[in-house]
Amino acid sequence: MSAPSSSGRPARFIPLAQADFQQLEHAGYLKGLFQPFKGKGSLEAWASQCRTLRDGLITLAQRQVLPQARAYPFSLLDVQLAQQATGAGTTFLRWRNVDRSSMGVALWETLLANPASPASLIDELYAMELQRIVLNMQISLTHSTARQALECASKAAQAEAAYLRRVRG
Repeated sequence: MSAPSSSGRPARFIPLAQADFQQLEHAGYLKGLFQPFKGKGSLEAWASQCRTLRDGLITLAQRQVLPQARAYPFSLLDVQLAQQATGAGTTFLRWRNVDRSSMGVALWETLLANPASPASLIDELYAMELQRIVLNMQISLTHSTARQALECASKAAQAEAAYLRRVRG
């Protein structure tokens, strides 16, 4: 089931493939952007679709990426991939020390550059980092889009209220 890495060994980390994303309604996300929104309700519905997509991406990370990153032999490394919940209500993938004393991509760079890091894991650590970068971008975009849609819905509601005050006298 695991594809060979560039070293010819079976891969221990398999990045997400197109089929993994097909269960998400990602096509609706962009289609939703390019429509003539008619007011607060349609904007709120689209924001909900964006949040659902964001949550689906987080679930992919939690169920498919993190279990691989936490498995042997990656579990033996001093730097590991982990999830971090934010105050804004979303979750991102971050590199951190096992003792949780520091976090960030610089830890991954140091791990990769360290001659003590097993050469047999370098390809997969690189694949993990690419996967982390892309998933974080996708999560961020869907989260921000949902937030913007809700702000727009609030403005549309204010505009409607002003309009109704005027036409109703």
